[in-house]
Amino acid sequence: MPSAAVVGWLVAIAVLIGGCGTARAQAIPVDLELVLAVDVSRSMDLDEQELQRRGYLEAITAPEVIHAIRAGGFGRIAVTYVEWSGPSWQQVVVPWRLIDGPQSAQAFAAELAEAPLSRERWTSISAALLFAADLFDKSPYQGLRRVIDVSGDGPNNAGPMIEPVRDAVLARGIVINGLPIMLKDPHPGFGSIPDLDIYYEDCVTGGPGSFVIPVREKEQFVPAIRQKLWLEVAGRTAEVIPAAARAPEKRIDCLIGEKIRMQWLDR
Repeated sequence: MPSAAVVGWLVAIAVLIGGCGTARAQAIPVDLELVLAVDVSRSMDLDEQELQRRGYLEAITAPEVIHAIRAGGFGRIAVTYVEWSGPSWQQVVVPWRLIDGPQSAQAFAAELAEAPLSRERWTSISAALLFAADLFDKSPYQGLRRVIDVSGDGPNNAGPMIEPVRDAVLARGIVINGLPIMLKDPHPGFGSIPDLDIYYEDCVTGGPGSFVIPVREKEQFVPAIRQKLWLEVAGRTAEVIPAAARAPEKRIDCLIGEKIRMQWLDR
């Protein structure tokens, strides 16, 4: 019986031989290509943004995450960090970087720590997903898995409709996981909704093994990001909310953000 590492290598070779064009076939093989897509809309308070940034800084260098990276068939992953808000505002903060151990993880964290925090208008998860999905085509790496890790504190309220975009991204073989941030009670306006976790389950995330981990208390923020990153690197499904097993009937209106925005603007 071949070892897990041998099986991983055989699968990787099959993927590469299967071919995505010459450029992709010449890319550096990794166990995972991961886009960290982080909400910086103005509904996020500055202290929440700082907490969110610290969560990713600590998660990428956590010993359990490094162990999971090294346990993969190739023992390395590729990560890029993106901030997003409205339909026309997406920014690569840290471009694709190879992480294969503590030193490269610390280098990634140092590069991220030096970047200033941003705050922009509107919330377009759909535009963020389209932007993130296209980054895989520009990646110098070839992953056995491709994952977009999207975090945010409100529903899509601008740009393309979320469901068709979500489905188009999933059709490209990309998994979408979610970190809905639910630290504040929903307030008048269109920045947040009470059932954001359900919205992420039904409207945003999907793909084999996809999951949603909601954050409801500030104390949960850093450990939740660390857990999410570990699960993504290890290729395991969270027991928190398995997004892939959706309810047969829609539990929430996926256009709720756009409808609330229009009601607010009509006042």
